[in-house]
Amino acid sequence: MKNKFNIFVILCCTIILLSCKDDFLNEKPKTSLVVPTTLGDFEAMLNSPVIYKTGALGQMACDDYEFTDYASWQSTGTATERNSYIWARDLFAGEQSRPDWNEPYSSIFYANNILKGLAEINPRTDISKYNQIRGWALYVRSAAFYDLLQNFAPPYDPSTASEDLGIPLRLTPGVDEILPRSSVAECYARILTDLIESGDLLTATFPITNRYMPCKAAAFGLLSRIYLNMNLYKEASKFTDLALAEYNKLIDYNSLSQTSGTPFSFTHDELILNSSQVSTYEITIPRNINTRVRVSPDLIKLYDTKDLRLSIFFERMSNGNYSMKRGYYGSTGNYGFSGIATDELFLTKAECQARNGETANALFTLNQLLVKRYATGNFVPTVANSATEALTKILVERRKELVWRNLRWPDLRRLNKSGMGIILKRSLNGAEYILAPNSSLYTFPIPDDEINASGIQQNLR
Repeated sequence: MKNKFNIFVILCCTIILLSCKDDFLNEKPKTSLVVPTTLGDFEAMLNSPVIYKTGALGQMACDDYEFTDYASWQSTGTATERNSYIWARDLFAGEQSRPDWNEPYSSIFYANNILKGLAEINPRTDISKYNQIRGWALYVRSAAFYDLLQNFAPPYDPSTASEDLGIPLRLTPGVDEILPRSSVAECYARILTDLIESGDLLTATFPITNRYMPCKAAAFGLLSRIYLNMNLYKEASKFTDLALAEYNKLIDYNSLSQTSGTPFSFTHDELILNSSQVSTYEITIPRNINTRVRVSPDLIKLYDTKDLRLSIFFERMSNGNYSMKRGYYGSTGNYGFSGIATDELFLTKAECQARNGETANALFTLNQLLVKRYATGNFVPTVANSATEALTKILVERRKELVWRNLRWPDLRRLNKSGMGIILKRSLNGAEYILAPNSSLYTFPIPDDEINASGIQQNLR
């Protein structure tokens, strides 16, 4: 099993290098494996969308959607998709090589190779480029570690994080090394340390065409997301402000097409860093390509008729159901966006302000976003009589804004940890399935092939 994983990693690395610039490839012999050694080599590896993939298990397990009927659920392609929907304890049902585990670890492998290679280069040859590439690699590794934690480790809890099992922290390129699972506390500490260094090293220049290249705003934006996920609102507020100080554009949705199936471009103004969910699961594909599922009617009910997000995010089908249009990832792929964007930062800022008792400031921040989401002349500013009421309204808007972006599952985990008590229910063929707040089912099992190869401890469900 381990040999299969090694071959998989080498193939992925080869694919990355084959996608690089022609002049880079022409300098390398075709009869041997390309070994990156220069800053240009490392930059070419990082420029590939292959290493910007997040798992999709949380998207399939959250309440953004529902199957149209039992036959649609029964005929869906993989057991993992069917079992995610009903929160089955045996999630994978024997299916091997799950991309939600393998693809983030492939990204970590690339990043570790680059970091190792950088250690063997004199940074003074081009210190600016050296720092950018090191910050870039640290970002990639940190983002992959964080994504794995959202799927395969319990939610962060300061009272138990030192004992809770996280993930193996691979910090070197050696894939043969068997590592135990580090604690959740150790995992978050490593991610935060590396991301802070990444933010120091990355350029402040915002990329116009290559939205895979992180800048300071991306590192600060990811730190904002992680601290919010940890329910550490002071720190989340700090890095949200740092990110928005670097980049804070919002799109007026009145300027977007309400009828287009791809209303957003690949480089639209709210996009800070591009990544997508793994290209594996049929039910995570947006638009009418995916006819087996529909957007949750309970979610659709949250939008009023003057809210442009209803027609820009969703497409009303002839049977009255709604499907997702292609979202923030634009027309370049069928799978959901999972990167960093300014709308998320505005919502995080508003939430942190409300939790700090700053009612007026929280509503001001929220309304800066919402005024650009309603038809011209129809926006009524959100008001609240208390910070608690403001927080409730902000969380509803977060629910409406960040749909299909792989953020709902982490939100459910953190909000339930803070006492929200959100219960999810599914009905299927006369049976009802319930996901209780803080259930062990909020942590997915590690794929069996990884357990068999490494012997690490499995999650209890």
